[in-house]
Amino acid sequence: MKETVNIQEILASGRSVYFIGIGGIGMSAIARYFLSLGVKVSGYDKTETPLTKQLTAEGIVIHYTEDVNLVPKDAGLVVYTPAVPKEHAELVYYQSNGYAVVKRSDVLGAISRDAFNICIGGTHGKTTITTLVAHILRHSGYGCNAFLGGISVNYGTNFWSSNNNVCVIEADEYDRSFLKLSPNVAVITSMDADHLDIYGDEKSLQDAFVAFGAKVKSGGLLIGKFGLGRLKETGVERRWTYSLQNDAADVSASNILIEEGGYRFDIRLKDRLLANCSLKIGGMHNVENTVAAVAVAAELRIDDEKIRQALADFKGVKRRFEYVIPPKKNSGNNFVQPVLVDDYAHHPEELRALLGSVRSLFPQRVVTVVFQPHLYSRTRDLAGGFAEALSLADRVILLPIYPARELPIEGVSSEMILDRIEREDKQVLSKDAFLEWMKTHAEQLDKEFGEVIVMAGAGDIDALVEPVRVLLGY
Repeated sequence: MKETVNIQEILASGRSVYFIGIGGIGMSAIARYFLSLGVKVSGYDKTETPLTKQLTAEGIVIHYTEDVNLVPKDAGLVVYTPAVPKEHAELVYYQSNGYAVVKRSDVLGAISRDAFNICIGGTHGKTTITTLVAHILRHSGYGCNAFLGGISVNYGTNFWSSNNNVCVIEADEYDRSFLKLSPNVAVITSMDADHLDIYGDEKSLQDAFVAFGAKVKSGGLLIGKFGLGRLKETGVERRWTYSLQNDAADVSASNILIEEGGYRFDIRLKDRLLANCSLKIGGMHNVENTVAAVAVAAELRIDDEKIRQALADFKGVKRRFEYVIPPKKNSGNNFVQPVLVDDYAHHPEELRALLGSVRSLFPQRVVTVVFQPHLYSRTRDLAGGFAEALSLADRVILLPIYPARELPIEGVSSEMILDRIEREDKQVLSKDAFLEWMKTHAEQLDKEFGEVIVMAGAGDIDALVEPVRVLLGY
């Protein structure tokens, strides 16, 4: 089994590239990269999703049965995600027969090796910042190759290419993947405890982020969230800090006004003020994400007015504070229509930011959160934090844990979170039972002040969002 990646060699050989786990958000971006270069691409995934359907429509052959008879024997490169079990029949076949079999992170490292790289890492916020940086570069005409961890609403994809040899990359800490990257500019948003199934404890996770920061090339720039004390351990000479509103940071926002479910604000840069910025997506944490993205754009010397125009045009990332039913003051029937928000939040700090922002944007409204915990291990390790964050809502509905790559852990269930939530109106429902509940609840919404329904989680809760929208009558 070979484990090196030579992109030019693969392109010159005319052989195909095969992906095991092609439906993953990071895997699909790389699959689209090879497809954009005219390479024949195919893959396997466990289940069909809207994303795999889109890949198929773009010309990628995908099958959903684990079967070595269905895999291409001419593959010049086989890419797999660490989420795929080691005993996966197709993976074992390729590994046993001398193929070049590599992790996704190795391919991303090889693709970006000779580029100018902007790499955004952190346990929260990295997808939005990565997408916004790539959007600013694309919208302004600067140009970049984008490898995103979410679907850009502006462009309907998680990958695009450019003649400019600049890569904007979401730097994934899972399985220490981001240590394969070579940043010229790196952003670190947070180092909160997560992926403890990989790292064991919070210190080990933070050690990995320090190692990621230390990979910034000589003369490059490390931009870190204000208050991350360990950033100095990276040894990077040029370091900036950013913050939502703390003017002790190098870059921060001020004069923030809520405006029709979004915000208007100024950004104070190191050498000037970028005034009158507009963001049309919800979440105060997204204002902070914008501060980080604008810091990157400032380092690249993108024109201020082009930055402003790009921000005003930014429609966000699918499932990152996404308005499925947007805020609207009054309908023709003189009642306030509900707001439906879909979000990928799957960590207590993300939920806290999400629900805190909903509270500030819609202070008079009843807030109902529907949350699907993701992973047994994460639920076990962070149950108290989840309960505390979810208690910010008026009403809490928990779905059963989405297992993803894990087997059940005895004694671990959504009830671990439920029992600690400091709200009376709380329950655990199956997905079918939740839709039945919503059918009844849709008739009982608060019509005077309106209601905000937040659906959150990283599993398959997104498949329920459209049925809920229809039940609400929009």
